Amino acid sequence: MQMQIKFLVLAVFLLTGMALSVYFKKLTVVAALNGVLCALLVYAGAGFTGIALMTTFFITGTLATSWKVDLKRSLKVAEENKGQRKTSQVLANAGVAAIAGLMSLIFETGQTLWPVLIAAAFSAATADTLASELGTVYGKRFCNILTFKPDLRGLDGVISIEGTLIGLMGSALIAYIYAIGFSFNTSFIIVVISGTMGNLTDSFLGAWLERKGIIKNDAVNFLNTLFAAASAALMWYL
Repeated sequence: MQMQIKFLVLAVFLLTGMALSVYFKKLTVVAALNGVLCALLVYAGAGFTGIALMTTFFITGTLATSWKVDLKRSLKVAEENKGQRKTSQVLANAGVAAIAGLMSLIFETGQTLWPVLIAAAFSAATADTLASELGTVYGKRFCNILTFKPDLRGLDGVISIEGTLIGLMGSALIAYIYAIGFSFNTSFIIVVISGTMGNLTDSFLGAWLERKGIIKNDAVNFLNTLFAAASAALMWYL
């Protein structure tokens, strides 16, 4: 009975979230359906804490994207389609976490690892989104992450001290929620560090490959979260 109640609560929460995200044009219908699928896999790997992590990423990212949008438009760095996410963007940000959840269903061993990887992936995704969206607004000096020479705000691979610190706070927020759901131990530090590393990797790939048109932003975001999860796994085993 308790299990049935949990699934009922989960179903109501996810369906409500899907309906609201479509109604307020934050996700396309197909993107929302894929978001629910990702959420179910995340739940398999990290329970309701995983859902809380994914929800936190989505809410903070949505708010950050909408923050001072007129200024971003004037700087020509605002999200297209008023920030409405497509399926590719959902999978780019939540795909690695969903894969970790799927692995938890396939493999009986490492059950304490999968939640850490899920948290690391969302830590990187949150850090990247906040650093990009708010760093553009509050950054003072912008430089290319490859050369550290001054560069234009909003371009791929351009960072600022303010944006990097905001991203660090995003990683810490995800790590804090993870720790509430599981425990305050070394995993908290792992999630913060791996999320920050993923965020910086995102900027590195943006300056190196995305500017050249070799890969696009969705691929950069997916690799960002993948690198964060891989880094977390390495630190966890060490």
